[in-house]
Amino acid sequence: MLKSKLPHLPESIFAKMTKMAIDHNAINMSQGFPSFSTDQELKDLLSKAIQEDNNQYAPMTGILDLRIKISNLVSKLYGGTYKPDGEICITPGATQGIYTAIQSVVQKGDEVIIITPAYDLYAPAIKLAGGRVVEVAMELPSFSVDWNKVEAAVSSKTKLIIVNTPHNPSGAIFSEHDWKQLEQIVNKHDLYVLSDEVYEHMVFDGKKHLSAASRPLLRDRTFITCSFGKTFHVTGWKCGYCLAPEPLMKEFLKIHQQVVFCVNRPVQHAMSAYLTDSKNYLELGTFYQHKRDLFLELIKDSKFKFVPTPSTYFQLLDFSEITDESDVKFAERLTREFKVASIPISVFMNGTDPQMLRFCFAKKDEELIEGAEILLRL
Repeated sequence: MLKSKLPHLPESIFAKMTKMAIDHNAINMSQGFPSFSTDQELKDLLSKAIQEDNNQYAPMTGILDLRIKISNLVSKLYGGTYKPDGEICITPGATQGIYTAIQSVVQKGDEVIIITPAYDLYAPAIKLAGGRVVEVAMELPSFSVDWNKVEAAVSSKTKLIIVNTPHNPSGAIFSEHDWKQLEQIVNKHDLYVLSDEVYEHMVFDGKKHLSAASRPLLRDRTFITCSFGKTFHVTGWKCGYCLAPEPLMKEFLKIHQQVVFCVNRPVQHAMSAYLTDSKNYLELGTFYQHKRDLFLELIKDSKFKFVPTPSTYFQLLDFSEITDESDVKFAERLTREFKVASIPISVFMNGTDPQMLRFCFAKKDEELIEGAEILLRL
């Protein structure tokens, strides 16, 4: 009998809730993908790349023009310098970048600190590398990090700390203080960092995303993963990238080569051309803030409690005044009986249930209006 490498891995909550949304004809505000159309310009650029016969293997690290565009973008926004050759790799989505970065540095017996609630890929990828997951819970309800607890979790076996800013599901963003605390811990204990920054351009209310790319004291120890799919509303195109100093990228590419070798070439050409106009990503925060504000204005008289999310396209809603059900049970009932799907966040917190659901507002305005009308009835 085959022995599973992940014997206790449950079904993805994203797949489960999306299937429930389909089965019950519910508005899908669970999985994080937009329901509105992709920019016609970007679709035309993809068609153009195909028609111009950019259809064969791309270089392993990605087409040079796209890597140059990324290098310039990171330098302009964050002041970080990453060489197009040797420090940037195009990946088939940020998920593969995260997985590959973990495999690059984590060996059997190593410990990896993750800050929960955390994206559900982190723990399985660590286990597949032979590592041990060490969880440090965020402080609730602020979703802030207690760095004293993080340092207390460091042992002689700790190899890597994974951070996520802007944070999914809470929308919390790292401050200058957070980065300084992380720098001290990492340099004191000789650790590596994986910084998941896929929502980097979705920050609201005049705030700014502070990237690991802007931290000279972390540069030589850090992988950064980003996502074009999230940024440009094309999650199904599966295209992202990883930044790392040359010694780390050398190890990253050894894994990348064996897992995928290279990424869809016409998509890379389309992305490179689309990045030419910076408004395509610089105006993203304003676009999603409108959707957040619309959704929250619509539900302000409901029994849900909330603090406006400062980033991402997710909003947490506290349902403690509506029911004492677990978040999983309530999310399932909300989908089945009321026809709106969400994500219970206890699945990212080792069972801790703060009685909150995550709603994705990357939806057409009419869907947000319809979803809000349902929530008002509860």
